[in-house]
Amino acid sequence: MPDAPSLLLVEGGSAPENCTGFIRRFAPDLVILVDAAHMEEAPGTIRWLDWKDTTGLSASTHSLPPYMFARYLTSMCRCGVALLGIQPLHTTLGTPLSDSVRRAVRRAADGLSALLLS
Repeated sequence: MPDAPSLLLVEGGSAPENCTGFIRRFAPDLVILVDAAHMEEAPGTIRWLDWKDTTGLSASTHSLPPYMFARYLTSMCRCGVALLGIQPLHTTLGTPLSDSVRRAVRRAADGLSALLLS
């Protein structure tokens, strides 16, 4: 990715709440979360979700559910939060991504890159 001083990429892994210091210091206007989301769709399906409607969202491998993390970010950083969900094939910790999900992650990354850097 080209140098973009107005863009901060953070790989939060299974504990994105551990990255809040970086995010608070950056003082974003918008945080885009990309995460596995059980949407009862084919593996690799990508969909924008309203994080406020994800309180019962399954498939999370995080210690803090995405909606709680988003609520924290909106409160502490006074920023918007968008959630891009990708339907996983499975959510067993340590299991590699399926081919369909790997392709979806690439499509999502390419699309976000084009959107944010244009």
